[in-house]
Amino acid sequence: MTGARGLRTALLAVIAVGLVLLGGGAAVALGIGRGEAAPGAASVDAGFARDMSRHHLQGVEMANLALDRSEDAEVRQLAFDISATQTNQTGRMQGWLSLWGLPPTGGETMAWMGSGHSAHETAGTSGDLMPGMATGEELARLRELTGTAFDVEFLRLMIRHHQGGREMAEYAAEHATQPAVATLAGTIAETQAAETTTMARMLTARGGTPLPAP
Repeated sequence: MTGARGLRTALLAVIAVGLVLLGGGAAVALGIGRGEAAPGAASVDAGFARDMSRHHLQGVEMANLALDRSEDAEVRQLAFDISATQTNQTGRMQGWLSLWGLPPTGGETMAWMGSGHSAHETAGTSGDLMPGMATGEELARLRELTGTAFDVEFLRLMIRHHQGGREMAEYAAEHATQPAVATLAGTIAETQAAETTTMARMLTARGGTPLPAP
């Protein structure tokens, strides 16, 4: 899935996961307290929700590819867990944006993390890719692989992807003003740290070595 149209279609598809109820019920379900002032479009809360949604969607894309291609039971279980968890989390973040009256995309990528973190200032990124995200060329190569070679490259890409996402989540956990945002960001950071450790072990067992950290 590539391009702005594909991204927007994917985001709209997962909004339904977050907006499980209507009106005030949706706010409660998504952890947003009634009467809380909505954050602005340039806030850490909104920027994190937008950018982590995009970051997660690529993770889901790679995980679903592993579910289709891998014949390794451990890799498939990992991919299932990543896909399910990150789809749910993306739904929550998109639900927040909808409740706040903000668009699901827009703004300068990573600008909410402050000076030195916007996409055009961050080393190791291409275009508006965020830290850890795979390039189109890397994804195309992954799709061409099979067997253990696929599993190794999937783990390499997903480890780097988690490392980049963890940095974003740690910043949001510390700087978000909405308690629900800070809590989810902390959960993402903890989960991705644990999964990175697991994937590093799996990669070594399959004879692979990690990519450079983002």
